[in-house]
Amino acid sequence: MNERFRPCSVEGCEGNSHYTARGAKGWCGAHYQRWAKNGDPLAGGTAHGEPVEWLLAHVNHLGDECLRWPFSRYQNGSAQVRYRGASTRASRIMCTLAHGEPFEPGLEAAHSCGKDHLGCVNPRHLRWDTPKGNCADRVKHGTENRGERQWMAKLTRDDVRQIRSMEGMFTHMELAKRFKVARMTVTDIFRRKTWSWLE
Repeated sequence: MNERFRPCSVEGCEGNSHYTARGAKGWCGAHYQRWAKNGDPLAGGTAHGEPVEWLLAHVNHLGDECLRWPFSRYQNGSAQVRYRGASTRASRIMCTLAHGEPFEPGLEAAHSCGKDHLGCVNPRHLRWDTPKGNCADRVKHGTENRGERQWMAKLTRDDVRQIRSMEGMFTHMELAKRFKVARMTVTDIFRRKTWSWLE
């Protein structure tokens, strides 16, 4: 038997308690964390399969309001589910259950409500669309992560407008130094490779 595997002492759990902190009472990491957080190794958490069962129970949802995902989410707020051994977007699974498999490769589950970031999985709000169409939806709903909303953005809309207004007055290198960005950043702004959507 593998010396690095010690079964969790919680009945029915197949987790390994070998790597868990001292004093873990023979629990795997997940049960130890539940005990540390809730005082009970069985408190908190979600029963295996419960999220998928919830999706199946709501696949014929008829309401027009957003149907909020009650389980775990990604950092951006999108609904997250473990399905067939992998973590994926719950909206994609709901779209598949409600509308069938995508009719061509590369399609995404697009939200007509624009509330993916709030965990909406209403099957009536979902449809298969291209990445470009899905992006257009996000722009329309104001949820597209672009411009200064990008976590790495160094420029604001006003900076970009100011840079464009100075075209021909300064070299790209001079503007780059002035705005503390790379020269190619300024060049891409003028060529509309970046910030092309900004008038």
